[in-house]
Amino acid sequence: MNESFPVSLVIPVFNESDNIADLLKTIQEQSFQPAEIILVDGGSTDDTAQIIKEYTVNDPQFRLIQVERAMPGEGRNIGTEHASSAWIAYTDAGVKLDKYWLENLVRKANSTPGAAIIYGNYTPQVKSWFDKSLVIAYVPAARPGNIRDKSVNTCLVKKEAWEKTGGFPNWRAVEDNAFMKKVEDLGYVPAFAPDAMLYWEPNPDLKSTYRKYKLYSAHNVWAGWQADWHYGIARQYALMLVAVLLGIFHSPWWLLIIPVWLGARTAKRIFPFRYEYGLITVLNPFIFFGVLLTSLVIDAATFSGWIKAWRHKEEYSKFSPGK
Repeated sequence: MNESFPVSLVIPVFNESDNIADLLKTIQEQSFQPAEIILVDGGSTDDTAQIIKEYTVNDPQFRLIQVERAMPGEGRNIGTEHASSAWIAYTDAGVKLDKYWLENLVRKANSTPGAAIIYGNYTPQVKSWFDKSLVIAYVPAARPGNIRDKSVNTCLVKKEAWEKTGGFPNWRAVEDNAFMKKVEDLGYVPAFAPDAMLYWEPNPDLKSTYRKYKLYSAHNVWAGWQADWHYGIARQYALMLVAVLLGIFHSPWWLLIIPVWLGARTAKRIFPFRYEYGLITVLNPFIFFGVLLTSLVIDAATFSGWIKAWRHKEEYSKFSPGK
């Protein structure tokens, strides 16, 4: 621990027996050690809690809090409430931290006195061309000298800011986006630490990708954020429907718009990854087809989640950006 800048690391966990040991190992190997590591088990039904206890039995920095079923946001809130430091680092299970992850976050906080939240970076671990296709379809491309995207999974925030926001909402998904939005709305200044890297593996297949984005889609609608995602996709498909109708009732040539649209849309997703994966990947027809297919699966999940949110809107009326 660095006593001049104490940090509490808070991690919500749930049924992570397959990967929690990897995360704990990378925490113990951090070049900058947190003052305390608080893991909040949200009601795991596997051996997660037991593995944590066994792995950290001789390490007093670790503290395990076990509660009944808790969503990730609630787990972070519980951990933050018990944290003793003025700064809170957040990450999630299922990742591995670079050795200098926390050190780089703290260094950025020290060099940016007015910042109240520091966002680190992340990169997916790919093992095949199909993994690359999945990543390209739904992960922002890496930008030299900048973070890939803002994420609560890799951030450092003043506890004061967490208190002012009221904490994370107790939602099943997008609770992190709601928290980040509240921080920005309150005027807290963010800073970015591109070298504070964590690593994670993408969804293993299209089925899990569909389930994930259906869940995200429904929660975004309940939160009232359709304009940021759903409306744009709906407009594109509305235009394609017009092309289909013109192809049926006017001229078949109108139908050519559909493959042109699909191709242009896919190429637009792939091209920014030329710096990360190289031109060979960009020109690989298997990658192109994989990105196209994954994008269509995500579109289907988007509409399916939208329908689910609409059908159950009364049950989830509590969702709104301000809550």
